[in-house]
Amino acid sequence: MSDRDINGRKLRMGMVGGGEGAFIGAVHRRAALMDGQIELVAGAYDVDPEKGRRYGVDVLYLDPSRSYGSFKEMARAEAALGEAGGAIDFVSIVTPNHVHFPVAKTFLEAGFHVVCEKPMTISLDEAQQLREIVEETGKIFCLTHTYTGYPMVKQARHMVAAGQLGEVMKIVVEYPQDWLLTRVELEGVAQAVWRTDPRQSGPAGSLGDIGTHCANLVHYITGLEVVELCADVRVCLPGRQLDDDVTVMMKYNNGAHGVLMISQVAAGEENHLKIRVYGDKCSLHWDQEHPNHLTVKTPGEPVKIYSRGQDYLCEQARTACRVPPGHPEAFIEAFGNIYLGAASAIRRAESGREQPPAPDYPDVMDGVRGMAFIESVIENAGGECKWSPFFKC
Repeated sequence: MSDRDINGRKLRMGMVGGGEGAFIGAVHRRAALMDGQIELVAGAYDVDPEKGRRYGVDVLYLDPSRSYGSFKEMARAEAALGEAGGAIDFVSIVTPNHVHFPVAKTFLEAGFHVVCEKPMTISLDEAQQLREIVEETGKIFCLTHTYTGYPMVKQARHMVAAGQLGEVMKIVVEYPQDWLLTRVELEGVAQAVWRTDPRQSGPAGSLGDIGTHCANLVHYITGLEVVELCADVRVCLPGRQLDDDVTVMMKYNNGAHGVLMISQVAAGEENHLKIRVYGDKCSLHWDQEHPNHLTVKTPGEPVKIYSRGQDYLCEQARTACRVPPGHPEAFIEAFGNIYLGAASAIRRAESGREQPPAPDYPDVMDGVRGMAFIESVIENAGGECKWSPFFKC
């Protein structure tokens, strides 16, 4: 049992990345703080030490002594503070992909829990190393696959697990966007610059950015594992270094087949993640742009639409809601649910209480599975085999 008394106070969060011009850092901060369980007390916000320090003080109003110039400085200083000095309980990592592994490793080994953006690392080897570090340190590791936090996604998962769909036979998941339809990375758009740079993004572009969300969503809802795949990976815009359009056919361990389509050059699409799961009894349909409803289609019966916040939903779906039915909840709230799950696990860990057998937040194994997906797709797309085995996690 830890000697840290955290059950009578807010959890103290630090952040690495998420400074000036960052999109996802602000999302994480709003989501983490929205339920009153967490407070932001420290951070290292930019690769430029002075710029990062100024951001922490001038924009986030942190104590100047807790706005650090680098993540290594932050880890050392916070570890030295200890519980008596108000050290952070966990760190949130919202940097470009290539920094995830060294930051996570540093803070885990310094004794801190970790919440990390996806994809977890830039290689399967790094992901497997990080899994070993998490196991060795015994710390909580949460990966922010946002869409698992939506109430209606949790309802879909419950219905599949309860056998309401029967045997899953077919899965179709798609995520089209159009924000990379032109070479905006050449115009200095920060989010595009690093995502299209293999030195910062790793070997995958759209595949890592949104493809991992699709693969994770399928696994979260159905529990199925990919055993074989056949992939087409394209770079549509001349001169771009990383993929911007991907299609994958998949075979799952129960015999089901699936199709995954992602594109960041799909004209007119904003953020249109959709998933359809077809069983031999009925099917489920969920659309991220209309997230408060889950459609159920049964042969020979009227279409049913389940709504967020209703008493007929499963417990996990109900407890993931904050406001009454008819009041929309979406992206920030879903992020908030992931932070709540991580916060609960951290409190349990620090008080020596047993963790649930299957915690309801994405963990380090989801990160390993995501990197196995990326490398399996790239290997297949570049090879001569139509179908190839999924890399072992």
